[in-house]
Amino acid sequence: MLGSPVRHSLSPVLHKAAYDELGLADWTYDAYDVDAAGLAGFLDGLDGSWAGLSLTMPLKAAVLTLLDRSSELVRAVGGANTVLLGPDGRQGENTDVPGMVAALRERGVDGVGWACVLGAGATAAAALAALQQLGESTPTVLVRDRDRAAGLEQAAQRLGVRPHVEEWSSTSLDALAGADLVVSTTPAGSTDALAGTLPPRLAGMLFDVVYDPWPTPLATAWRQRGSDVLGGLDLLVHQAVVQVALMTRRQVDVPALVPVLRAAGKRALRTS
Repeated sequence: MLGSPVRHSLSPVLHKAAYDELGLADWTYDAYDVDAAGLAGFLDGLDGSWAGLSLTMPLKAAVLTLLDRSSELVRAVGGANTVLLGPDGRQGENTDVPGMVAALRERGVDGVGWACVLGAGATAAAALAALQQLGESTPTVLVRDRDRAAGLEQAAQRLGVRPHVEEWSSTSLDALAGADLVVSTTPAGSTDALAGTLPPRLAGMLFDVVYDPWPTPLATAWRQRGSDVLGGLDLLVHQAVVQVALMTRRQVDVPALVPVLRAAGKRALRTS
């Protein structure tokens, strides 16, 4: 796992739990604090023992020019959270999108009528791709700085999605109450102020990608209003299962592996 900061990441816990379950005693997975400036040098220093890398912020876009190939999904979203390493070079993949879709489908969400996305970063772009797969191509996107949404709008154009991008304001937040699904892709703490502004009744589910601290104030307020909440651990687990299959080049029993990784993640969060 590469990123900066990365010490807090649960990915090593999840991947190691997967290796134990699959009997891969000689496989290791560790976290390395690497920023965008140091990424090229880190990649160049890897030897043939490396099977792959997971990437978190701020590396998902920075890695694109350092890849030999990338999947169609990576090119459309504009970000890779996975790099596969082998004789043919570096292959970029995105497991955030299938991870989001799988997490939602596990909770019974097979289609979305109207969605609202909070944020404009790489995870927001992945959310647009996931929503498209679930039938929603015109979501509302709320951003705190309209000028920083250019990258997201370019990704939307490549995906064939037509989002309604609005600045985060008291009037635009009405979308939170009426949407079938709200996907919060912003960092921990950034939605805390929204918790006290929610109306008494909410139409849909909240998918908050934060997993630590959990629950977030927004997730707590959402549940208090009787509506369903999906957390960041669910996303992390499902995208990790896809990563494990890609990196190990093995077929994995997804229904069996998901609860193993989820339990490992919960134990780690309780003791952190």
